[in-house]
Amino acid sequence: MSVKLEKTENKNEVKLNFTVESKTFEDAMKKIYMKNARYFNIPGFRKGKAPMNIVEKFYGSQIFYEDAFNEVFPEVYEQAIKENNIDVVTKPNVDITVMEKGKDLEFTAVVGVKPEVKLGKYKGVEIEKIETKVTDKDVEEELKKVQDRNSRLVSVTDRPVKKGDTTVIDFEGFCDGQAFEGGKADNHELVIGSNTFIPGFEDQVIGMKIDEEKEINVKFPDEYFSKDLAGKDAMFKVKLHEIKVKELPKLDDEFAKDVSEFDTLADYKKDIKAKKQEENSKKDKTAMEEAAVNKAMEVSEVEISDGMVELELDQMVQDMDARLRYQGLRFEQYLKMLGKTMEDFRKDNTATATNSIKMRLVLEAVFKDAKLEVSDKEVEDKAQELATTYSRKVEDLKANEEIMKQIRNGLETEKAVEFLLENAKKVEKKEEKKEDKKEKAPAKEKTETKKKSESK
Repeated sequence: MSVKLEKTENKNEVKLNFTVESKTFEDAMKKIYMKNARYFNIPGFRKGKAPMNIVEKFYGSQIFYEDAFNEVFPEVYEQAIKENNIDVVTKPNVDITVMEKGKDLEFTAVVGVKPEVKLGKYKGVEIEKIETKVTDKDVEEELKKVQDRNSRLVSVTDRPVKKGDTTVIDFEGFCDGQAFEGGKADNHELVIGSNTFIPGFEDQVIGMKIDEEKEINVKFPDEYFSKDLAGKDAMFKVKLHEIKVKELPKLDDEFAKDVSEFDTLADYKKDIKAKKQEENSKKDKTAMEEAAVNKAMEVSEVEISDGMVELELDQMVQDMDARLRYQGLRFEQYLKMLGKTMEDFRKDNTATATNSIKMRLVLEAVFKDAKLEVSDKEVEDKAQELATTYSRKVEDLKANEEIMKQIRNGLETEKAVEFLLENAKKVEKKEEKKEDKKEKAPAKEKTETKKKSESK
């Protein structure tokens, strides 16, 4: 195989001219024939037993060309990219010029390469200083959450349902006089006021008494996920079995002992405040890091091709699909629920993809320009941390070249972000200008004088 490299009119593209020996291409065709021989049914031969030359005569000489090319291309392409040290950022645009049995295979591949980043004055960018202090109100709200988590439900029998109650009900829904799928349940717990049911349903449960049966009439929202029910009137037969109310524990020292390692409520509150402050500090740092990175991006220039954006969108789709599958949902189902197409999704996320690419490229450029370094030990320590977190053998991670590359890239990004934040000018938030009270006073005095004059 021989490969010639040449520039295109686009400075961020290169063209690779491939020539692959005819024998390599013919070997690939034979391999494809062997894989698919059992599927060929040719008169005069048992199914799958026809020789390759007979199959070619029967179906046409080009029957194996496309699959043979797809067999050859990945290996020779990856080899050429590696040998020529090309930093590819787009899918290859392939053009086959010669593909014929007995002749060398010739084709070209045009690929986008990583564009040059023109860094602006990224060191010392000005960002707003963020210091979010924890207030007594924050501590009380957190304490209420813990109190709520440690509450218990107790039954009440001496009154009808009120908002905030947890009810236990049987229900069955009917639309146009017919019961519909998914509209029936027994002993279902429903918190009145949670707005988890169709609008209007929970309001009509209010006032019901234990063992009471009632018909509840509602209308499905026009945007309801089930098109068969969207916008339609429905009637639910409901029976109330039980009313429960939330009973909160008393906030005292005993409560603190039960839910924490502290003996007094005061000490527990101090701990809540300290942890909330640590949490706030992390959020503040993240917000300032984001601001510093955005400022560095604003002052920097980089040309991002459509091919780079398309590749980034492919990755976004792949990542989203993986997350959805983990939740038991397919990407197609997700899009259907949103009422969107794949084209809509890609269009909606084009700006995000473009921004992600620019951020990545700018941070890479900052890392190099600032002469930052990531040591082998830092990479190994991170690999050990990941191995421990995901219960993997660190040796397995180290043996995977791609994973180790990702770890190093991740650490380089972290170093660049930290550098930008450390060197940023952090300024206090500018307060809104208030009108001078001294200037307002005469105006007020003048108005009052005018009113008195008019009353006379």
